[in-house]
Amino acid sequence: MYLDQAKKQEIFGQYGKSNTDTGSAESQIALFSYRISHLTEHLKKNRKDYTTARSLTKMVGKRRALLDYLYDRDITRYRAIVKALGLRR
Repeated sequence: MYLDQAKKQEIFGQYGKSNTDTGSAESQIALFSYRISHLTEHLKKNRKDYTTARSLTKMVGKRRALLDYLYDRDITRYRAIVKALGLRR
């Protein structure tokens, strides 16, 4: 599987406060970004996989909602996570 427990803890440790910090907006955004990049690569090979395309669209929307939440609450944390992940706004 592309996303095992060790990979999740690595992502949470890098972008969250600790390896077990699964609830912060930054760690959730980082996890969504990892999953989005994986699904994007899958869709480049399998253009007609419409179920995955729909899942990707929903996941991008969830990440966007978390980014909007973070933008409203704390603009410095928002700017830091966007810069760290290389997202464009």
